[in-house]
Amino acid sequence: MKIVFMGTPDFAVASLNALLEAGFNIVGVVTAPDKPAGRGQKINESAVKQFAQDKGLRILQPIKLKDPEFVNELRSLEADLNVVVAFRMLPEMVWNMPPKGTINLHGSLLPQYRGAAPINWAIINGEKESGVTTFLLKQEIDTGDILFAESVKIEDQDSAGDLHDKLMTIGAELLVKTVKAIESGNYKEIPQDKLAEEKLKSAPKIFREGCLIDWNQEARKIYNHIRGLSPYPAAFCKFQDKTLKIYKADFEEKNHQLEAGSIETDHKTFIKFACLDGFISVKELQLEGKKKMKVDEFLRGVRL
Repeated sequence: MKIVFMGTPDFAVASLNALLEAGFNIVGVVTAPDKPAGRGQKINESAVKQFAQDKGLRILQPIKLKDPEFVNELRSLEADLNVVVAFRMLPEMVWNMPPKGTINLHGSLLPQYRGAAPINWAIINGEKESGVTTFLLKQEIDTGDILFAESVKIEDQDSAGDLHDKLMTIGAELLVKTVKAIESGNYKEIPQDKLAEEKLKSAPKIFREGCLIDWNQEARKIYNHIRGLSPYPAAFCKFQDKTLKIYKADFEEKNHQLEAGSIETDHKTFIKFACLDGFISVKELQLEGKKKMKVDEFLRGVRL
């Protein structure tokens, strides 16, 4: 069975590697175009491209997925199946091209958390469980029939980065299971509407304004907000007219009369921000223009 793999970030690399190790025939890899990044505008290649180059795989990097030259090159690969992991939305002419269709690995237990940022939103919303789902692509985003799913527990201290790594590993395993099932024809398609028994939660793309911490909220909600945006794009607040990103924190529920956002510190080992019903104690942070650091290191270099 000939497979075209489509993906861009590290999350997708684990899946591509798992397919190769399972002996599947990857005839092409579609990933994002190279782009300049950072102050020096150094050309940045996607994690999937770097991995595919090391493995000697054929790489396609279309700017537009409807480009006739790309579509013709993709068609020439004569793939039986497309596999998509952390890529962009595909036009029908692409996802409907292979005879066995296109499958996608999604970082949630569908139909919950359809959208671009399922891992972040599961943590932000304080979920105790998440997972991965493989499904067949169709026109509406993340709505195709489910093939397989695997759940994972979310610990109270897990960040989005921690959950990302858990799902990356079990997702790669689930994808191999799914492709083997498709190859043998031994699988069932489950319409998502049959599973939608409760109100659906979405996972839209996260923008900068959504990362700003509101100290007028409850401690646990702020704590989940910080975890859900760590390590990227990172929750932040304003501190001495600069942006202060918070990557790790604890929370304490406690009655107080302090103004939301006011600071308590011993100037050596702790700094905490007052919120609606307690405090957020910061453990790891980054002040604009500085490196990421532990709180004791930060307090040695800042005047409060």
